[in-house]
Amino acid sequence: MPVSHDEKEQGLLNDTPEEENGSRQAISLEERLEAVLSASEGVGEVRVMLMTGNGENSGFYGTEDTEVTGVLIAAQGADDPVTVRNIQQAVMALFQIEAHKIKIMKMK
Repeated sequence: MPVSHDEKEQGLLNDTPEEENGSRQAISLEERLEAVLSASEGVGEVRVMLMTGNGENSGFYGTEDTEVTGVLIAAQGADDPVTVRNIQQAVMALFQIEAHKIKIMKMK
């Protein structure tokens, strides 16, 4: 189950040091991607969730070596197919993942 950034910051969850580092890395990547996408033409407000890890370490926040394996994006501008394609191409280039591992949805 995903957790909010607030829960992590308040220390409500007990993670091992490796999990904490992976969580911080994933949160940092999410925030940076949100900043870049929201500054791009046509995207508008955006929220990002990353799936990280592989094999038995899969999860919303992975191990120390954060490998992005999936991306979920909610964006205001997702009703425009050109904007969706631009977001998808940016994420594919940034994380070296295939298009089918990226889901872009219209934000309400």
